[in-house]
Amino acid sequence: MKKANNTNNLKRGINRRDFTARSVLGIAGLAIGSNVQAQAPAKNLQPSALTAKQDSEKRKLGSLQVSPLGLGCMSMTSGSYNPPRSKEEMIPVIRGAVDLGVTFFDTAEVYGPFTNEELVGEALKPVREEVVIASKFGFDLGNGERNGRNSKPEHIRQAVEGMLKRLQTDRIDLLYLHRLDPNVPVEEVAGTVKELIKEGKARHFGLSEVAPATIRRAHAEQPVSALQSEYSLVQRALEHEVLDTCEELGIGFVPWGPVCRGFLGDKFNEYSRFSEDSRFSSVPYFTPEAIQAHMELLVLVRQWAMRKQATPAQISLAWLLAQKPWIVPIPGTTKLHHIKENMGACAITFSDEELKEFRQAFEKIALVGVRPAESALVDQ
Repeated sequence: MKKANNTNNLKRGINRRDFTARSVLGIAGLAIGSNVQAQAPAKNLQPSALTAKQDSEKRKLGSLQVSPLGLGCMSMTSGSYNPPRSKEEMIPVIRGAVDLGVTFFDTAEVYGPFTNEELVGEALKPVREEVVIASKFGFDLGNGERNGRNSKPEHIRQAVEGMLKRLQTDRIDLLYLHRLDPNVPVEEVAGTVKELIKEGKARHFGLSEVAPATIRRAHAEQPVSALQSEYSLVQRALEHEVLDTCEELGIGFVPWGPVCRGFLGDKFNEYSRFSEDSRFSSVPYFTPEAIQAHMELLVLVRQWAMRKQATPAQISLAWLLAQKPWIVPIPGTTKLHHIKENMGACAITFSDEELKEFRQAFEKIALVGVRPAESALVDQ
């Protein structure tokens, strides 16, 4: 009987439901104190007093210091992968993340649009000096709808004024170009952000989903602190020249989708199917054929989770953290216990031999519906 149970555990690893019951954070040895309860009102929220250990574990995006893991806030209000949540539900989650040591929060004007920035601004206002807020411009959002890309200098300035108001702040710590506007040279965009930095309305410049050549052109005009693109055990196209470019230029890298939209967190299985109105149905690596093919990778991640006494999501995040010291994943969630779980990844380490063994194993697995390596050389 014991042997059978062990076999079943290896097949499924420690999933998120198991994590809630077993508190894998304790197993991993990550000591995180909680001074603010999930439902604490704003008046009880005090600036986060991070421990010396947490300070020593901070990472840098260029010269911008942040926690090893950030929090992607998009899913809280955008309705992209789940119904929008209310401020009453999400403010305690964001404030709980601060209390757990998260100092890096990611949003964008297009999320909602606008409602995500309003949520993040209200949630972080009591601890504004303790956190780093990143937001993004680059779309024409006239009438509250996406009407193509727009990165003309006057539009960037208009967008930033709206961001500052919604985020209830006087500066954007990391101001990203969300997507490249093919009608505006990236040097002109970088120059506009450079002016905004001089004016104190922004502190650092970031790019998202652009090619190495574009990164170099922008960086020559205004130093780029961070590049944000999709990167996970499933989606690895950015390993083709992009990460090398970041390392050469001293640019930090911020992976979105680090647990592959929940797949590497054991959220789905080979029987998962999505309705036509679900955004998941339009993602190429979530077709029935792709999910079936990728179950082999998920089983491998589960095996490593058992080996490290962790969850699949923690293994997936820990692997990213182990790639480079300037990589800062921003897993998104609407649940505080997922943030607690994710933070456990910071306590998981891989030896060089383990990283080599892991990579040799997963590179043998054929992936379906993922970006080809050459796509990393083209602006998205």
